[in-house]
Order: sequence, then structure tokens, then C-alpha cells
Amino acid sequence: MVERRQITGFSNPLVKMLRSLRDKKHRQREKRFLAEGLRLLTDARESGCIPEILVMAPNRQSHPLLAELEEGVAAAGGEVIEMDEKLLTKVTGKDNPQAVAGVFAEFETGLANLDRSTSPIWLVAQALRDPGNLGTMLRSCDAVGAGGLILIDDCADPFSVEAVRASMGAIFTTGLAQARWEDFIAWLRDGEGQLVAASLQDSSDYRASPYQAPCFLLIGNESQGLPEAYEAACDLRVRIPMRGRADSLNAAVAAAVLAYEAIAVLESD
Repeated sequence: MVERRQITGFSNPLVKMLRSLRDKKHRQREKRFLAEGLRLLTDARESGCIPEILVMAPNRQSHPLLAELEEGVAAAGGEVIEMDEKLLTKVTGKDNPQAVAGVFAEFETGLANLDRSTSPIWLVAQALRDPGNLGTMLRSCDAVGAGGLILIDDCADPFSVEAVRASMGAIFTTGLAQARWEDFIAWLRDGEGQLVAASLQDSSDYRASPYQAPCFLLIGNESQGLPEAYEAACDLRVRIPMRGRADSLNAAVAAAVLAYEAIAVLESD
């Protein structure tokens, strides 16, 4: 039987630390992030990521996956905590929190940690502001078997509760890197790689474009798109036809559409 520590007070230092992980500056200080939900934590465990701290409601339903999770945390030297729903609400910021949450150490996100030879396709997002879009892009990376997501310039925090939740566990299964544009383009040009921009300027139809592996699909900011200099540095610019009144797709949706087309072309070659 795994030993669980019970916490009942709002003023408990651990509760304060867990609550602080909802803010980026505190996540950066602690180098930890919060994830919630049994499915997401199970995906993490199956990917080799065990939470340092497991927090759960005391009156939750028993589940074999939760038992495995508890055992994994205990075996790794972590801590299992019980707290009531009111405290969990304070920790997660949700009125109806999941019955279980975990605290994980942040991953290294340098470009040096990526191996471009491991996948024919990668997603790259520039100045992405919405954490939901970021998490959805991670999920799309996992779905198409992409090597990972590279975040360029000032993007939303991939370790925010919102981004982690939107990733549906892909934060644990997908490569992730963060870099400034100049560092990314230098890294890319130091090896093989075709840089493809989603663009309306001097672009070809995305369904009739010569994708080459490894292919790096570059998506711009939700409202402003890509800077002209970034588009000019790309090997190929592609567009998705708009047949209605909208002039563009949501950034995460566009990334998924392009990724599935590109991987289909690359796998047929």
C-alpha cells in the first residue's frame, strides 16, 4: 500500500507551491509544471515521465491505472498527496478539477536535444500566442508522427496548464524545442531540412507542392502571420485555398492540414 500524505489547509506551503505553478514566472523558478487527469498522467507514465508529486482527491473511484501511477511515483521517490476538492480547485484553477494531478520537472527544450533524422516531418510555430493552439499543435505532431514542435521567438508557454491540457498528453510524447529565429535558422541550415512556410505570398497550392524530408512546416502568429524576412528565408511557400469568406484557418488547424498532406506526400515517395 502506497503511503499518502493528507493536506487539509489552504496555508500549507505545498498547496501554495502547487498554486504558484499556474504562473509562468513561478514555473520557471521551480522548473516544474502541473498536469491533471488520469488519462494524461497515464500517457506520461507510459512515456517514461513520472510525476515528482501526485495529488488526488480522497473520495475518488479506485482504478488500476491510478494504482499503477501511485506505485510508479513511490518507486521513483516521489510523494503522493491527498487533498479535498476545494484545495484541488485552488491548485488547478478549475471549478471542477480532475480527481488527480501531477507535478513534473520541465524538459530541456534546446535545439541540440532534437535529432532531425528521427522523423520526415516537424512543425515550427513562430510567435504563437494561444496556449490552446500550442497544445493542439503538439497533439497534431503526435497524431502524424512528427518529430516534434519547435517554438520560435516569443510563444506561449508550452508548460502552462492550458497548453498541457490541450496537448492531451502529447507534451510527454512529442519532441519540443524553443529558440530565437536566428538560432533556429542557423541550426536548420547546418544540416538537411526543407523549410516550408504557410503563406499567402507567392505561394503554391499545398496539395501540389514538392515536399522533401526532413520537412519543417512553419506557421506564423495567429493574427499577423510570418514576418516577410522569415518567409523569404524559406525553401517553399504553400497556401491552403479558402473557399468561403474567411481569409485563413486557425493556426493549429492549418498546421494539422499541412502536416497530413506533407506526410502523405513524403510517405508516397
